[in-house]
Amino acid sequence: MQETRLMMGMPITVAVVDPRTPDTIEAVFSYLDKVDRRFSTYRDDSEVAAINAGRLSSADYSDEMREVLTLAERTRAETAGYFDIHRKNGGIDPSGVVKGWAIRNAAEIVSRSGARRYFIDAGGDIQSHGTNAEGGAWRVGIRNPFNHDEIIKVVRPDGHGVATSGTYVRGQHIYDPHRPGATIDDLVSMTVIGRDVLEADRFATAAFAMGATGIGFIEGIPDLEGYAVWRNRTATMTSAFKRFVIQ
Repeated sequence: MQETRLMMGMPITVAVVDPRTPDTIEAVFSYLDKVDRRFSTYRDDSEVAAINAGRLSSADYSDEMREVLTLAERTRAETAGYFDIHRKNGGIDPSGVVKGWAIRNAAEIVSRSGARRYFIDAGGDIQSHGTNAEGGAWRVGIRNPFNHDEIIKVVRPDGHGVATSGTYVRGQHIYDPHRPGATIDDLVSMTVIGRDVLEADRFATAAFAMGATGIGFIEGIPDLEGYAVWRNRTATMTSAFKRFVIQ
């Protein structure tokens, strides 16, 4: 069974091959709705909005918020500050870590139901497990940033997480914290494969913020592989990325 809903400002697809899928899929979407209600930067009634408006003290943060903020701070330290949820106006925007965190947790909901064959895609960030309905490997296409109808690489995640950061859909929304006001012009998209979607997502965001040096950063981290597409329509992949490539 497969279902797609528009949530968290993006299409989210949940496919579960194993039995008991209706309840499992509904549980996933219910969880993701709660995540959106807590972490959305667009909702006036979210916990993030309350924090940014000064209506909520740190002593009153939810356990989920504490977990995400701790993860964000760890990512900031691990990326030399290129991943930073703090904004110039003094507020926070944890979106760069929340999506991968939420998909990973949603995958755990599916696993706890007993299902072992599933696929979750939230705006291009993906966690899968097992095989598809035909018994073959799940496949993930990397879109051409210059032609959204074209797939330039197809990868087989084999249980790993896949995440892509870029400017070709939402424009310039990722910035280098070390160069306030500067735009990232040379890099168009960065796809990262990690041991799970959370690892892929948080490091894809940071690597994109690094611009030209991001793919080298990914190369230097064990268990991460990356594929960068440049403004000049060329691409660079890390040394072991090709082991995931089908075509």
